Amino acid sequence: MSDAPFTPTGLDALPPAQVARKAETVGLTKAGMPTFDVFVLSVLAGAFIALGAIFATTVAAGGAELPYGVVRLLAGLAFTLGLILVVVAGAELFTGNNLIVMAWASRRVATAALLGNWVVVWIGNFVGAFATALIVYVSEQYTFGGGAVGQTALGIAATKTSLGFVQAIALGILCNALVCLAVWLTFGAHTTTDKILAIIPPIAAFVAAGFEHSVANMYFISIGLLVKSDDDFVAGLDPDTVPDLSDLTWASFFRDNLLPVTIGNVIGGGLMVGAVYWLVYLRPKRAEP
Repeated sequence: MSDAPFTPTGLDALPPAQVARKAETVGLTKAGMPTFDVFVLSVLAGAFIALGAIFATTVAAGGAELPYGVVRLLAGLAFTLGLILVVVAGAELFTGNNLIVMAWASRRVATAALLGNWVVVWIGNFVGAFATALIVYVSEQYTFGGGAVGQTALGIAATKTSLGFVQAIALGILCNALVCLAVWLTFGAHTTTDKILAIIPPIAAFVAAGFEHSVANMYFISIGLLVKSDDDFVAGLDPDTVPDLSDLTWASFFRDNLLPVTIGNVIGGGLMVGAVYWLVYLRPKRAEP
């Protein structure tokens, strides 16, 4: 099978069979990139997703007077900024790279290369997301809106660290099925506008529904922990509206959220999207007699 890039011959989106072949080729390319380049692009992706998370947190702040679903929808639409930046500007995102499973299933990418890419990208995403959280904390952006932004950040982080282990895995599965479907749709697009329009509905849907994205949580929970450390800010909030912060700890961040959500993301993106489409379009088939 040729590794030559796909060149569009018209304005119509690529059909699913061609998208599958493109996804396989993209996975091969990603797995073969120099580690340094992958890491730098992964840091960018973590920062890009964090920017989407900042936008979503700010939009959701002070929205108590609106219906729950409306606030979630608005936050979801704002969060799409993150994946738009990743896809259009170019960066390496752990959840999207779960689709490298397609090239691995075709035996074009070795298991060590697949896992190595995931590890480097996951770490780079964390560095980018956490560094962005630190900058936001130093900027005191969380104090805007009379503290509404910071209170919303605390509420989001506290909710995420209080999930049950199995619950977090399930929410992670649902999330990355939608994220990888968004990436899948962009593989069939020819223009920047096509890609943006393909990204918005699936990403807005997973945020609105409350599903769990490991890289987004690298920012959401980090900024929550940093805001919690500002004793004066927390003490100045209305005690009747401050969420329970007892589960919001660094240990629960990694043990109760990032670990199960990462597992769920791999299942949702790698198996439920990547492996399924490989099975349909790329698996070796017997010749007809």
